[in-house]
Amino acid sequence: MELRHLEHFVAVAEEGNVTRAAARLHLAQSGLSASVRALERELGAELFVRSARGVGLTDAGRALLREARRTLDSAAAAREAVAAVRDVVGGVLRVGTEQCMGAADPFGTLLEFGARHPSVEVRVEQAGSAVLLERLRQGRLDVAFVAGPGEAAGVRLRRLAREPMGVLCGAGHRLAARSGPADTADLAGQVEVAELAGEVFVDLRPEWGSRRVADEAFAAAGVVRGIAMQVDDVHKLIEVVGRGTAVAFVPRSVADKEQARELGLRWLAPSPEAGWEVSVAWPAQGRPPAAARALLERVRPVPGSGEQPE
Repeated sequence: MELRHLEHFVAVAEEGNVTRAAARLHLAQSGLSASVRALERELGAELFVRSARGVGLTDAGRALLREARRTLDSAAAAREAVAAVRDVVGGVLRVGTEQCMGAADPFGTLLEFGARHPSVEVRVEQAGSAVLLERLRQGRLDVAFVAGPGEAAGVRLRRLAREPMGVLCGAGHRLAARSGPADTADLAGQVEVAELAGEVFVDLRPEWGSRRVADEAFAAAGVVRGIAMQVDDVHKLIEVVGRGTAVAFVPRSVADKEQARELGLRWLAPSPEAGWEVSVAWPAQGRPPAAARALLERVRPVPGSGEQPE
């Protein structure tokens, strides 16, 4: 039994879909399927129930999943122990990040990290912050750059930056006048959440950080908002706002994009619920692997963000 077969099996089990697992592992789907079948032949048992909707674990598969994870963790620990003796950080680092993280710049950080630690294989996944946090809790990621409000159960967070939120709208909208720099101390021209009742919104899906901030802010204000369209891309969000009458609730890093410069913008009056926070997160349980610890040592609050180094 080879470790790669166990790794392939675990990926399919966690994704519940061979296509997604193959993308996660950067393998051809046919090669991944062949690897799983080889493992089933070696064990003399079917590990998955296959259907048009995906794959599910058999009783044998569920029993193997526990032991496969334990075996892969032990193998990673063994590699880490040898690397520590050689004073080399190596292995695989699984990192998640949301799109458009503002000044935090996860990809710039990872490029610098890779140059410093060339023996580490960095695997990056992009998804909404709620999805990334769940993958951290499941042990499927080592570190994630996430955005949104407050704390999160089962993970540790180091806040890197906080941005104000604004309402992006078309040039002819009643809110269209830009209200000046986002960091201005002058509240003139800023709007309260309650003033947005009756507006029609376009927004990102619920797992995105800015959507979570918006939902909490409107709930705290007791305002029910209408969401006419949900999208999965920041640039599409800006495009939709520019082509219609809907408005969008966005952080400063989105409002400052070149594509949004011709749109109207009103900053939201500061409140505890209406701040977009960017953080680096890792599982609360257990000790992070050496590569994750090395990355976390390099990730600090963004200068000028108001956050203080630990």
